[in-house]
Amino acid sequence: MIAKHGAAASLVAVALAAGMLTPLRTASTQDESAVRWFRMAAEQGDAFAQYNLGLMYDNGEGVPENDAEAVRWFRMAAEQGHARAQNILGVMYDNGEGVPENDAEAARWYRMAAEQGLASAQFNLGVSYANGEGVPENDAEAVRWYRMAAEQGDAFAQYNLGVMYANGEGVPENDAEAVRWFRMA
Repeated sequence: MIAKHGAAASLVAVALAAGMLTPLRTASTQDESAVRWFRMAAEQGDAFAQYNLGLMYDNGEGVPENDAEAVRWFRMAAEQGHARAQNILGVMYDNGEGVPENDAEAARWYRMAAEQGLASAQFNLGVSYANGEGVPENDAEAVRWYRMAAEQGDAFAQYNLGVMYANGEGVPENDAEAVRWFRMA
Protein backbone atom coordinates (compact mmCIF):
# COMPACT_ATOMS: atom_id res chain seq x y z
CA MET A 1 0.00 0.00 0.00
CA ILE A 2 2.85 2.40 0.82
CA ALA A 3 4.39 1.85 -2.63
CA LYS A 4 1.10 2.78 -4.29
CA HIS A 5 0.88 5.99 -2.28
CA GLY A 6 4.54 6.77 -2.96
CA ALA A 7 4.01 6.35 -6.70
CA ALA A 8 0.87 8.48 -6.58
CA ALA A 9 2.69 11.21 -4.68
CA SER A 10 5.45 11.12 -7.31
CA LEU A 11 2.89 11.58 -10.09
CA VAL A 12 1.27 14.52 -8.30
CA ALA A 13 4.70 16.08 -7.77
CA VAL A 14 5.61 15.69 -11.46
CA ALA A 15 2.33 17.31 -12.48
CA LEU A 16 2.88 20.17 -10.06
CA ALA A 17 6.48 20.70 -11.16
CA ALA A 18 5.33 20.79 -14.78
CA GLY A 19 2.60 23.32 -13.92
CA MET A 20 -0.17 20.97 -15.03
CA LEU A 21 -2.33 21.04 -11.90
CA THR A 22 -2.41 24.65 -10.76
CA PRO A 23 -2.09 27.07 -13.69
CA LEU A 24 -2.95 30.12 -11.53
CA ARG A 25 -0.15 29.54 -9.02
CA THR A 26 3.29 31.03 -9.35
CA ALA A 27 6.19 28.82 -10.41
CA SER A 28 7.67 29.18 -6.92
CA THR A 29 4.45 27.95 -5.28
CA GLN A 30 4.22 25.07 -7.75
CA ASP A 31 7.82 24.11 -7.00
CA GLU A 32 7.14 24.19 -3.26
CA SER A 33 4.10 21.94 -3.75
CA ALA A 34 6.11 19.59 -5.95
CA VAL A 35 8.80 19.37 -3.26
CA ARG A 36 6.18 18.48 -0.66
CA TRP A 37 4.75 15.67 -2.84
CA PHE A 38 8.18 14.40 -3.93
CA ARG A 39 9.28 14.35 -0.29
CA MET A 40 6.20 12.35 0.71
CA ALA A 41 6.98 9.70 -1.92
CA ALA A 42 10.76 9.87 -1.38
CA GLU A 43 10.42 9.22 2.33
CA GLN A 44 8.45 6.07 1.43
CA GLY A 45 11.41 4.85 -0.63
CA ASP A 46 10.30 5.85 -4.14
CA ALA A 47 13.55 6.13 -6.15
CA PHE A 48 11.98 8.34 -8.83
CA ALA A 49 10.82 10.80 -6.17
CA GLN A 50 14.19 10.67 -4.40
CA TYR A 51 15.95 11.52 -7.67
CA ASN A 52 13.55 14.37 -8.41
CA LEU A 53 13.80 15.74 -4.88
CA GLY A 54 17.57 15.69 -5.35
CA LEU A 55 17.12 17.74 -8.53
CA MET A 56 14.95 20.24 -6.68
CA TYR A 57 17.70 20.74 -4.07
CA ASP A 58 20.43 20.78 -6.71
CA ASN A 59 18.66 23.52 -8.67
CA GLY A 60 17.12 25.42 -5.76
CA GLU A 61 13.57 24.87 -7.02
CA GLY A 62 10.99 25.07 -4.24
CA VAL A 63 13.75 24.77 -1.62
CA PRO A 64 17.01 26.63 -1.00
CA GLU A 65 19.80 25.24 -3.18
CA ASN A 66 21.71 22.69 -1.11
CA ASP A 67 24.23 20.38 -2.77
CA ALA A 68 24.69 18.19 0.31
CA GLU A 69 20.94 17.59 0.55
CA ALA A 70 20.80 16.92 -3.19
CA VAL A 71 23.55 14.32 -2.81
CA ARG A 72 21.66 12.69 0.07
CA TRP A 73 18.55 12.17 -2.09
CA PHE A 74 20.51 11.22 -5.22
CA ARG A 75 22.38 8.58 -3.19
CA MET A 76 19.13 7.04 -1.92
CA ALA A 77 17.83 6.70 -5.46
CA ALA A 78 21.21 5.58 -6.83
CA GLU A 79 21.50 2.83 -4.24
CA GLN A 80 18.17 1.49 -5.54
CA GLY A 81 19.63 1.31 -9.06
CA HIS A 82 18.20 4.55 -10.50
CA ALA A 83 20.57 5.15 -13.45
CA ARG A 84 20.08 8.92 -13.75
CA ALA A 85 20.66 9.31 -10.00
CA GLN A 86 23.83 7.21 -10.28
CA ASN A 87 25.10 9.40 -13.12
CA ILE A 88 24.36 12.70 -11.40
CA LEU A 89 25.89 11.40 -8.17
CA GLY A 90 29.00 10.72 -10.25
CA VAL A 91 28.87 14.31 -11.50
CA MET A 92 28.59 15.59 -7.92
CA TYR A 93 31.72 13.61 -6.95
CA ASP A 94 33.48 14.73 -10.12
CA ASN A 95 32.86 18.39 -9.31
CA GLY A 96 33.06 18.22 -5.51
CA GLU A 97 29.49 19.48 -5.12
CA GLY A 98 27.97 18.46 -1.79
CA VAL A 99 30.74 15.87 -1.30
CA PRO A 100 34.53 16.02 -1.41
CA GLU A 101 35.83 15.72 -4.98
CA ASN A 102 36.64 12.06 -5.63
CA ASP A 103 37.36 10.87 -9.18
CA ALA A 104 37.34 7.18 -8.25
CA GLU A 105 33.91 7.50 -6.64
CA ALA A 106 32.66 9.47 -9.66
CA ALA A 107 33.85 6.75 -12.03
CA ARG A 108 32.25 4.07 -9.86
CA TRP A 109 28.83 5.74 -10.08
CA TYR A 110 29.26 6.49 -13.80
CA ARG A 111 30.00 2.81 -14.40
CA MET A 112 26.85 1.68 -12.59
CA ALA A 113 24.68 3.94 -14.73
CA ALA A 114 26.66 3.24 -17.92
CA GLU A 115 26.20 -0.50 -17.52
CA GLN A 116 22.46 0.15 -17.46
CA GLY A 117 22.79 1.80 -20.88
CA LEU A 118 22.51 5.48 -19.90
CA ALA A 119 24.25 7.36 -22.71
CA SER A 120 25.29 10.37 -20.62
CA ALA A 121 26.94 8.05 -18.08
CA GLN A 122 28.68 6.13 -20.86
CA PHE A 123 30.05 9.44 -22.16
CA ASN A 124 31.16 10.48 -18.65
CA LEU A 125 32.89 7.14 -18.10
CA GLY A 126 34.60 7.53 -21.48
CA VAL A 127 35.92 10.93 -20.38
CA SER A 128 37.17 9.35 -17.15
CA TYR A 129 39.13 6.75 -19.11
CA ALA A 130 40.43 9.28 -21.65
CA ASN A 131 41.77 11.51 -18.86
CA GLY A 132 42.73 8.83 -16.34
CA GLU A 133 40.42 10.31 -13.73
CA GLY A 134 39.37 7.74 -11.15
CA VAL A 135 40.38 4.90 -13.47
CA PRO A 136 43.65 4.11 -15.24
CA GLU A 137 44.03 6.13 -18.45
CA ASN A 138 42.96 3.82 -21.26
CA ASP A 139 42.10 5.21 -24.70
CA ALA A 140 40.67 1.92 -25.94
CA GLU A 141 38.22 1.86 -23.00
CA ALA A 142 37.38 5.51 -23.64
CA VAL A 143 36.56 4.65 -27.26
CA ARG A 144 34.42 1.71 -26.15
CA TRP A 145 32.29 3.86 -23.85
CA TYR A 146 32.14 6.80 -26.28
CA ARG A 147 30.94 4.43 -29.00
CA MET A 148 28.13 3.07 -26.82
CA ALA A 149 26.92 6.58 -26.07
CA ALA A 150 27.50 7.80 -29.65
CA GLU A 151 25.41 4.98 -31.07
CA GLN A 152 22.54 6.22 -28.89
CA GLY A 153 22.86 9.68 -30.43
CA ASP A 154 24.90 11.44 -27.75
CA ALA A 155 26.45 14.34 -29.69
CA PHE A 156 29.29 14.88 -27.19
CA ALA A 157 30.27 11.22 -27.45
CA GLN A 158 30.05 11.37 -31.24
CA TYR A 159 32.38 14.36 -31.27
CA ASN A 160 34.86 12.77 -28.85
CA LEU A 161 34.80 9.54 -30.85
CA GLY A 162 35.63 11.60 -33.93
CA VAL A 163 38.57 13.14 -32.07
CA MET A 164 39.81 9.68 -31.07
CA TYR A 165 39.73 8.53 -34.72
CA ALA A 166 41.33 11.76 -35.95
CA ASN A 167 44.22 11.40 -33.49
CA GLY A 168 44.51 7.62 -33.54
CA GLU A 169 43.87 7.36 -29.80
CA GLY A 170 42.53 3.96 -28.79
CA VAL A 171 41.81 3.15 -32.44
CA PRO A 172 43.86 3.28 -35.63
CA GLU A 173 43.90 6.78 -37.09
CA ASN A 174 41.10 7.02 -39.64
CA ASP A 175 40.14 10.40 -41.07
CA ALA A 176 37.05 9.06 -42.87
CA GLU A 177 35.72 7.55 -39.65
CA ALA A 178 36.55 10.76 -37.77
CA VAL A 179 34.61 12.84 -40.29
CA ARG A 180 31.66 10.43 -40.10
CA TRP A 181 31.41 10.89 -36.33
CA PHE A 182 31.97 14.66 -36.53
CA ARG A 183 29.09 14.93 -39.01
CA MET A 184 26.81 12.97 -36.71
CA ALA A 185 27.66 15.28 -33.83
